[in-house]
Amino acid sequence: MSNLEADPDELLASPSSPLTPAPQLLEPRDVPLGGVRAMTVRRTLPQRERSLIGAWCFLDHYGPDDVDATGGMVVPPHPHTGLQTVSWLFEGEIEHHDSTGAHHLVRPGELNLMTAGRGIQHSEVSTPAARRLHGAQLWVALPDGDRGIAPFFEHTEPSPVRVGDATVRVFIGALPGVGAPAPARVFSPLLGAQLDLPAGAAVELAVDPSFEHGLLVDAGLPSLDGTSIPAHRLAYTAPGRTSLRIEAGAEPLRALLIGGAPLGESIVMWWNFIGRDHDEIVSARSRWQGEVIEASRVNEVFGSVPGWDGRALPAPELPGIRLKPRG
Repeated sequence: MSNLEADPDELLASPSSPLTPAPQLLEPRDVPLGGVRAMTVRRTLPQRERSLIGAWCFLDHYGPDDVDATGGMVVPPHPHTGLQTVSWLFEGEIEHHDSTGAHHLVRPGELNLMTAGRGIQHSEVSTPAARRLHGAQLWVALPDGDRGIAPFFEHTEPSPVRVGDATVRVFIGALPGVGAPAPARVFSPLLGAQLDLPAGAAVELAVDPSFEHGLLVDAGLPSLDGTSIPAHRLAYTAPGRTSLRIEAGAEPLRALLIGGAPLGESIVMWWNFIGRDHDEIVSARSRWQGEVIEASRVNEVFGSVPGWDGRALPAPELPGIRLKPRG
């Protein structure tokens, strides 16, 4: 998915802060994707309070949306650099095309993972079979030593694993004691999983103490290590914990658990690009805007999306000042 904001924030994300004693609750902000019948997403990463959880740097949570009312998801070809995109659905069906030639549907319980590396472009469109859309789009920042790799795409279907009363689907990385590591390729120690828990039930998950974690609530009103988490909030825990105790409230819980070792690098993220300084972002935008959009030719970095009948997504204007840290 693209960041479709007309005036996207510039962000320099720094290595994680020291240990926090209790989960930190991160509030979402509503971001409309598109025009008059915009599909609105709830964005919990990045924000001023926290830029990264491990290498996870972006989290949009959307739905359930009535496709007849919103028009569904129609995201024209757009570029990415320096990251991986993670598509995960609870309801609906989305069709992916990219400039590596990959073409794949993603459905609930399946993973689409696209590694942009040095540069890629892709489109995402909900299919006629999707009457409701509900899911999450996440990005992972690639470490400096890997962000220049050639782009590639993977689709996997993780198997559910029972942990006490909970059902866990690990789609990225590994969770101690919960099956084999997910087969999708990542470049830093990471975890991405869906957690389902019946009403009134609880589960204690062993976790890597070197990881920081985030629990995004999709449905239900759970608590994490005794801290209540309202719907659609992202609860953050710093490294140091060896387990996470998650309790469902009066309703069944569905949540995403993400985590990873602190990235330990500073990144600059603007629109759909991740770099390390202002000039790198300017260069990526210039290549996309000047060659793909204005010259309408296949760019040697971003390639082209086969079969797309229409214009690719133009880049927003850069701010009038150098991209720099905030706060």
